[in-house]
Amino acid sequence: MDSDVVIIGAGAAGLSLAWRLLSPPAHLTAPTVVLIDAPPGSRRPPERTWCYWEQGEGDYDAWLSASWREVRVRAPDGRALRRDLGRLRYKMLQSSAFARGLEPRLAGAHRIEGVVEGIVDHADGVRVAYRAADGALRRIRARWAFDSRPPTSTPPARVALLQHFKGWFVRTARPAFTPDTVELMDFRTPQPEHGLSFGYVLPLTAHEALVEYTEFSAAALSDHAYDAALRHYTESLLRLGPFHVRATEQGRIPMTDAHHARRAGRNVFRIGSAGGAVRPSTGYAFAAIQRQAAAIAHALHRDEEPVPPPAHSTRSLAMDAVLLRGLDTGRVCGPDFFTSLFSRVPAERLLRFLDGETRPLEELRIGLHTPVLAMLRTAAEVPFLARRA
Repeated sequence: MDSDVVIIGAGAAGLSLAWRLLSPPAHLTAPTVVLIDAPPGSRRPPERTWCYWEQGEGDYDAWLSASWREVRVRAPDGRALRRDLGRLRYKMLQSSAFARGLEPRLAGAHRIEGVVEGIVDHADGVRVAYRAADGALRRIRARWAFDSRPPTSTPPARVALLQHFKGWFVRTARPAFTPDTVELMDFRTPQPEHGLSFGYVLPLTAHEALVEYTEFSAAALSDHAYDAALRHYTESLLRLGPFHVRATEQGRIPMTDAHHARRAGRNVFRIGSAGGAVRPSTGYAFAAIQRQAAAIAHALHRDEEPVPPPAHSTRSLAMDAVLLRGLDTGRVCGPDFFTSLFSRVPAERLLRFLDGETRPLEELRIGLHTPVLAMLRTAAEVPFLARRA
């Protein structure tokens, strides 16, 4: 089989890129696209919830579980900071709804279930070998390959933490949630010795929400520890009363200043988390994935080399490295750091900062609301740290 493009993986990055490639401007021609997805089972990612923010209507609004114009941050002492997002909306999209919604838009793609076993780079393109559902080994020739599979190991880094979490989709007997406000960070949770923890609540109705316990720390917890933390949060802090857990969600996101090579060969590129789409300081990736997909499609529609652009600026990544190092050493108190930012910086500006859309002067002003001496000391230290696997 021959194709212009082969995309490996049908998660957020793979599906987003396939749709944009198949939707060129009116005067341009769409490339031929093969999309290879792992068969059902352990190799296929479980249901995911993606959150992001954007101004006005977006491409995926029809499939959202919910959206909000206000967020709330709770300090360790319980003080609540409720903030309007201005022109932005905080949006929640589940992976199953995303895949169903895009299905009609991917009618032009040739979709295959299989496990990719090898990619061979040639001067004129690539050869992708995959194991089909019937066990046969088959091959595809393409001009370009885009691989969205998570990396098997994290590249060497100077600083590295994990954002790890478990969430319950709950339904309560009483109206326990405020449907118009996201509980973005609730720091009343017990804090680890290094890093930070917080509760996170995405309300769907007054009776339904996704409630998560999240940590930034060096290692993930056991299932028992996550469940104990969630019980403490829902019962002792949120005081939900009787509730039923409809579904669960769990994940681990590397928070690291590692360099993620976007190019894996002359004609092979990495996209999604494998291509550095995750923002190291927050774990958010969906918006960056959309920017990368749009840029790749723009290049291919014009017969240009489709090198994925950096998901985040060098300046943003440098600031993230300083913050992660500060959290890991304990010089920066995570709850105080984020509570201070949300109390002093307009929420819309802060979210634009987290998306890398602020100017240097805005970033300087935001930086003045952080523990300046601790951050400067850490900034001076980070360049001299060794990168370790």
